[in-house]
Amino acid sequence: MLAGGLTACGPSVPSPQLVFIDGRPVTAVGDSLLAYTRSGLPVVLLQHRPPGTGIDTLGAGVLHSPLHIQFSGDRWYVSDVENGQPSLVVFAPDGRLERRIDLARVGAMPHQFAVLPAGRIIVEATDGRLLALHGDSVTTFVDVRAGGKPGLVIAAHGGVVQALPDKHITLYNEFGHMRWRINWPWRETAVVTNLDVDANGRIHLIAGVPLEKHFGVYSLSPITGEVVRWSIPGPSASFVVDHFGAILPDTVSASTPPSPQTP
Repeated sequence: MLAGGLTACGPSVPSPQLVFIDGRPVTAVGDSLLAYTRSGLPVVLLQHRPPGTGIDTLGAGVLHSPLHIQFSGDRWYVSDVENGQPSLVVFAPDGRLERRIDLARVGAMPHQFAVLPAGRIIVEATDGRLLALHGDSVTTFVDVRAGGKPGLVIAAHGGVVQALPDKHITLYNEFGHMRWRINWPWRETAVVTNLDVDANGRIHLIAGVPLEKHFGVYSLSPITGEVVRWSIPGPSASFVVDHFGAILPDTVSASTPPSPQTP
């Protein structure tokens, strides 16, 4: 169940916004709500802003291993995996389950999806192609092939960002046409593991460097894809973005909310 009300708009809040918690992206819904998941918790956590005003849950008793979240067209879309089978779970604004979309039938990569403004759902197939789901139909959105590693997908600026490791990062518009593409700019020792888009539409990627035991976040220009900002290395995979777009390691324990007990 979803406790409390949802507000998707409100006054601008200049305080830092969480963008990654333990490497997991944090979804901003307007200026008043943050949605995120934590490892081992079968729910979505909804933190009202400013911090300290309460945490609700979404999907209790329905979700199994959720990760990515998108709020689109007044619906919640949450990626899930049960017994190795990927799916996308859709919730009404009040938290009621509306449907579960089986992604195993189309060979989609777990947790990689983007919902376009018109309601089409874009998922990445295991070969790197982007597929568009609309009702019972499945069509090719973009026919691009992956390299040796699976890609990352997120909705951004009315379209879809796809990051194919060691190849390129691309922003496609809602018709599958390329807005921009940049060659993969990171060295092989940096492992990019997730994407996020903050409340101001800035695109962020988080990477870990195993040999150096640290993490960093890079911000891309939504206009050109150029890396325009990057954080100082952090000891953990939790980061915030301030009102001016600076990325900072989340080293203050009070800024990372606790995980409530599963209802």
